[in-house]
Amino acid sequence: MTQLVNSLEVLKSVSDATSALIKKTSQSVVAVKAQMSRGTGVVLSKDGYIVTCNHVLAGCSAVKIGQGEKTLNAKIVGTDPYNDIALLKAERGEFTPIEVGDSEQLCVGQYVLALANPFNRNQPTATQGMVTNVNSTIRGWRGATAMENVIATDAQLNPGFSGGPLIDVEGKLIGINTAYVWQRGIAIPSNKVKAIADRLMTGKTAQRGYLGVIANTVAIPQEIAEQAGLEQETGVMIFSVEANSPARKAGLAMGDVLVKFNGKPVTDFYDLPRLLAEDVVDKPVKAVIIRREALLEVTLVPTTHGGEED
Repeated sequence: MTQLVNSLEVLKSVSDATSALIKKTSQSVVAVKAQMSRGTGVVLSKDGYIVTCNHVLAGCSAVKIGQGEKTLNAKIVGTDPYNDIALLKAERGEFTPIEVGDSEQLCVGQYVLALANPFNRNQPTATQGMVTNVNSTIRGWRGATAMENVIATDAQLNPGFSGGPLIDVEGKLIGINTAYVWQRGIAIPSNKVKAIADRLMTGKTAQRGYLGVIANTVAIPQEIAEQAGLEQETGVMIFSVEANSPARKAGLAMGDVLVKFNGKPVTDFYDLPRLLAEDVVDKPVKAVIIRREALLEVTLVPTTHGGEED
């Protein structure tokens, strides 16, 4: 009997702590209503900067946010469609910002909560689970080629959870929920969210580099890999190069196999959009290719022109 009482006390303690955590975090959660969709947003600053998912906005120009009895207009400060992030600014009011945690410190098995309030109800919706992968990749993501370096959890995400917070046991933001696929909740890591939001706050746009090539993943024959001193088994073969493109200016040609870009391996076509989404626009970047069984280093200067093709 004593053991049962102790177990109930532990369960009640966990339950009360979870409820208190949700109540505390809900002060930093807002409803986001676009023209054709609803989602959730997370408050980043007292003066009303709010982050949500880009796909929640669905290309609209008018957005309203709700929190309790407040319903306010919000302007779209900027978007990063590739990483599915949008930054809003409430027209007025004072808000309670969420505390942002360090997503680099996440571990598999860590307990997490996902919150949402797309219909601005008295209490948010919440689900719980644990981190199952701290560095997941989603292929064929919403028209993009891939979504890299995202958090996967077994917390179920229902419609309206997009843009809502994924929090740890201290109530710190560790991710922004974006989708539920393959029975896994997918969240954009807080460090990436913070970096993108900071950039958009300063008026800078999200940029994605462009090379001007059509390419795909190919296997590198073992003898060529050994001869070139490569440890990877695949690379990205170029099938065509646009005239006057950064790739053409760097001397890339049909048949070249790209194996490194900016010091990082290129083993799959999906690596290119991720590497071109980094801060490489208008900067000289070293790339390594295989040409006629030999390794060559070239210098590329990615631009923003036609950035959806690579």
